[in-house]
Amino acid sequence: MEWISLVMFAAVVIVLLTGFPVAFCLGGVALIFALGGIIGGVFDAAFLGLMPNRLFGSIMTNQTLLAVPLFVFMGVTLERARIAENLLDNLSTLFGSLRGGLGISVTLVGMLLAASTGIVGATVVTMGLLSLPTMLRRGYSPRIASGTICAAGTLGQIIPPSIVLVLLGDVLSSAYSQAQLAQNNFNPDTVSVGDLFAGALIPGLLLVGLYIAYLIVVAVIKPEAMPAAPRDTQKTDWISLLGALAPPLLLILAVLGSIIGGFATPTEAASVGAVGALLLASIRRALDLTRLREIMQTTIRISSMVFLILIGASLFSLVFRGYGGDSLVREVLTNLPGGTFGAVLCVMLLMFLLGFVLDFIEITFVIVPIVGPILLTMGIDPVWLGVMIAINLQTSFLTPPFGFALFYLRGVAPESLATGDIYRGVMPFVAIQVAALAIVAAWPSLATWLPELLRGN
Repeated sequence: MEWISLVMFAAVVIVLLTGFPVAFCLGGVALIFALGGIIGGVFDAAFLGLMPNRLFGSIMTNQTLLAVPLFVFMGVTLERARIAENLLDNLSTLFGSLRGGLGISVTLVGMLLAASTGIVGATVVTMGLLSLPTMLRRGYSPRIASGTICAAGTLGQIIPPSIVLVLLGDVLSSAYSQAQLAQNNFNPDTVSVGDLFAGALIPGLLLVGLYIAYLIVVAVIKPEAMPAAPRDTQKTDWISLLGALAPPLLLILAVLGSIIGGFATPTEAASVGAVGALLLASIRRALDLTRLREIMQTTIRISSMVFLILIGASLFSLVFRGYGGDSLVREVLTNLPGGTFGAVLCVMLLMFLLGFVLDFIEITFVIVPIVGPILLTMGIDPVWLGVMIAINLQTSFLTPPFGFALFYLRGVAPESLATGDIYRGVMPFVAIQVAALAIVAAWPSLATWLPELLRGN
């Protein structure tokens, strides 16, 4: 009855397209198919009895997942402390006199915000409010301006500390253990969130470099699309620039350095980041009881959404396996032409296409637990696979019709900016992300070298 699992997956996608809440969609469809299977005698009800143990063992007592609300709290606090506004103001004066300089400034600010907040929605909205009017006023092409802001805002998905890397690290750790146990290795190696953070660092910086290179090329080929600001308005205040850069950079170094250096777990480092963000907001006098209440409410709302989706995805995966869907996927992937390469290519293509209609959280919690153990059984490096998936998932924020970065920018953009310009503006950046995916696929050491170096291999 493996075909029922495919019907169930198709049903989830269709219900999601209706706008029904993701968590209830995953759990509800799974329960309907499980109930129908029990009535029809084709599904073992004992699978549902495993659900409480899965929730308690995989979610409630999972120390790694505690990093999620802490990193969310850190990001929301820094966003409320107007870090982006200070960075953009100062970097604009530094690069603004260059043709395309404002676009480069937006990209660099997006990189720094990615390493300090990691929240795509907050970054895109903040950058859209601060930089989009300025870019349009200075004569930037609407497509270039909107595409740059959306792409820079999604860097939080790949540059650590990233929420998606935390979630991927937890899922891949379980998948890697399953793969090794399936190969009769009863003393399995582990892959940690810290390994993924280290592995994603170089590919993330590579992606930033590709974005900037594209902007420079456009500035040379189409100078009218990215004009330079008048030189007499640009006066760089190096003290202000240092004052804007130093606090977030120190916080980033404290969080990432402690994780990558092995001094702290991601959860411990996230707590350091949360406290550091509070101190930074207090120093900038951007924190009071009203704003603190807003920060805590936003953190609870985002974290609850993530964990509720995780519960729904766990139930979906359980029923999917109950119908033998994992066996069907394993058979398909292992029999594809091209061996391991063909299997990885098929999974990457599937995730890219699903990114048009699904969010990165659904793909992480639903698809990765199914295909992860199968791919890792083929001998694929788990860190490399995790980085590849993270880059692929980043495109889901930019691909229409349901790219969240597009919705975030549309919500704060002026009515004069056409929605079509936003969609067309992100297309070159989607192509750049696919190119980055191909580069990391061709040179896996870009993702594996730093983790191996830190482990002493």
